[in-house]
Amino acid sequence: MKQISHFVRSASLNGYVELVQSLGRDPHVFLRSVGLQARFLDDPELLIPRDAARELLEITARATHTEDLALRLAARRRLSALGPISLVLREAATPREALATLCRYLKLVNASLILHVEDAHNVVVIREELLPTPGLQMRQSVELAVGGMFRMLSELTGPHWQPLDVFFTHRPPANAAAHRAFFRRSVKFNQEFNGLVCRASDLAQPRAPGDPVAAGFARKHLEAALVERGDSAQETCRQIMLALLPGGSCTAVELARFLHIDRRTLHRRLLAEGLTFSGLLDQVRADLARRHLRESDRPLAEVAELLGFARPSSFSHWFQSLFGCSASQWKKQAAQQAPEGLA
Repeated sequence: MKQISHFVRSASLNGYVELVQSLGRDPHVFLRSVGLQARFLDDPELLIPRDAARELLEITARATHTEDLALRLAARRRLSALGPISLVLREAATPREALATLCRYLKLVNASLILHVEDAHNVVVIREELLPTPGLQMRQSVELAVGGMFRMLSELTGPHWQPLDVFFTHRPPANAAAHRAFFRRSVKFNQEFNGLVCRASDLAQPRAPGDPVAAGFARKHLEAALVERGDSAQETCRQIMLALLPGGSCTAVELARFLHIDRRTLHRRLLAEGLTFSGLLDQVRADLARRHLRESDRPLAEVAELLGFARPSSFSHWFQSLFGCSASQWKKQAAQQAPEGLA
């Protein structure tokens, strides 16, 4: 069964060819190295392998020594790059309403992105998490996702809008000046989540209406696509697990509650796809552990907490049994095996 979360719209790489050429390099070399061709980017709705797109960004950033590659790509983004959903977003009465609309149709735009929007007193917290790819760094993909959100809100709110905070889970770059310039404020790294914290009042500003007729047609198209699109039990459970793990409440009972089914039905659906709850939970935790250990400088005790372990000792025992070494040993080995870009 083809899992849609393993693919992304080619529009996610919009502007890539021109950006790499502006850096004095041949984009076709990088594209070929991951099995892509420039003509794939001509059709924004064409689905391309997600992992190829992620690897492409990492290889290009390393080879061109451009730590802010993803932000440069995001700077070229327009709301229209989202496709039909952009018409519906422009019709939203406020930027906050546009965010709610994006959450509804997100799986049609980027099925590997998990978006959580929380209203907390006078702020709105926007958390973005990418379904991980084992063994593949995702720094550039994460920064592209958060940078794209920033660009979208800037277009909906106003060119001078800025968030209260910008968070990334990975370690800081050697020079964060480009990040400060892009987001128009200091950026915090080695944090608990990737995303933005915004003033609720900014996102509540009324917007001039767009084209209601075009938005109506687009919404009908999107609703039909939602009905046609079906998620596998594995994809759905992975997304909920990623949301529940940091709070330490990722149990089969709690996951079943989120799906509005009983625990027995959950196990039956997973078994139909050759999975068990504990096995899938181990996969999700292992993917997250690799990411945190490879890309951030967070203490192991904090990594354990983010993976939902009540005690660091429980995390240590789990990691040793799964990976055959301690987390600190794995982190050291990963640092020594860091990949190099194309010459």
